[in-house]
Amino acid sequence: MHVITLPKSTLMSMKQHYTHYLKANPPAHSLFCAVYQGTTITAYTSGKVLFQGKQADQEAALWQEALQKNAQSTTSLPPHFHSLSVIGSDEVGTGSYFGSLVVCSAFVPSHQLEDLKKLGVQDSKKLTDTRIQQLAKLLKERIPYHIIDVLPEKYNDVQPTMSQGQMKAELHNHALIHLLKKIAPQKPDAILIDQFEQPSTYYRHIQHKPIQIKENVYFATKGESHHLAVAAASIIARATFLDTLNTLSQQAGCLLPSGANSTVDEVAAQLIHHYGIEVLHKFAKYHFANTQKAIHLETRL
Repeated sequence: MHVITLPKSTLMSMKQHYTHYLKANPPAHSLFCAVYQGTTITAYTSGKVLFQGKQADQEAALWQEALQKNAQSTTSLPPHFHSLSVIGSDEVGTGSYFGSLVVCSAFVPSHQLEDLKKLGVQDSKKLTDTRIQQLAKLLKERIPYHIIDVLPEKYNDVQPTMSQGQMKAELHNHALIHLLKKIAPQKPDAILIDQFEQPSTYYRHIQHKPIQIKENVYFATKGESHHLAVAAASIIARATFLDTLNTLSQQAGCLLPSGANSTVDEVAAQLIHHYGIEVLHKFAKYHFANTQKAIHLETRL
């Protein structure tokens, strides 16, 4: 057992982080309770967080570390970063029950920045799916990139052995390795990863890898606001996710929605009803709480 005290802002981040592992009926006076990889995390309104289970100390340490200052925070980006030749790296699909997990790294040389601005490259969250797919096609014709598309079956094979954070870290590192090889001998001025965890945690997650990309690597939340390379990577990743989701929908014989809402639960329940529980391993991220919700719904069909 391990107890730490955290500010409310961090507690809200924790709740979002564990959103797919939340228990339906948390204890009295608690903000939330989640069960993640054998560890129960209970956050109270007082700010105290109780970690219980086989990885309690390790999980608590991650959140204590999150409070420490970043050696490479957004404030440490070089001057005029937005005008440099940069590799941006982003991922899509981590919060969607159906579909794959996609990581994309994209290289935008400084001389192509104006071209991308004229195309309308921006934060993919501000674009329609149709526009994303149009832009992705144009970007693939103009800039070097590398995509890793992890289908649900592969994701479900790997997930029990590592956290989603570690999985994403390894995928980003792998994508960067391949993209740097593609553009060699040219080198970017910098690499910007859209931040999903603390840099120290990221590097710990890839420390066992024979090749670890660390030179001129920076991390920033909302990375697309700091350089178009991250926006480009996000657009290509999102388009790949949509294409894969469409293919999986054809295989499933029904439209598989993105996200992790109640509509998703209903579609998953129908799949279980017609094909059995094992079908979810092919189409969904099985460890999400949606699986148990779908199982419950299926009993009413």
